Amino acid sequence: MNLKSTLIALMIASLPGLAAAQAPDTKSTKRIDKRQDNQEKRIDKGVQSGQLTDKEAKRLDKGQQQVQKKEDKAMADGKMTKQERKRIEHAQDQQSKKIHREKHDKQNTK
Repeated sequence: MNLKSTLIALMIASLPGLAAAQAPDTKSTKRIDKRQDNQEKRIDKGVQSGQLTDKEAKRLDKGQQQVQKKEDKAMADGKMTKQERKRIEHAQDQQSKKIHREKHDKQNTK
């Protein structure tokens, strides 16, 4: 093997390491996406069980859309900073509290 072949082999071998270095950003997005999906399911179950009125569900869905817009904006440049992730997770925390509050406010549609 000559020097050029060795350098090419080393560069190819380092590619998985570069992908792993970017993985935390994509993992955080997966976590955010999974939580978004979970919260949307909580809203749907609330409607099905009668714990949420249609008006409450629409308002909660709108909140979910706002959180999604924050994530989309954060990922527009291809990566998410710690500050962006913290801001999105805080918005998800607030949204989760709203879902809980609305589901347990003694208003039933059934």
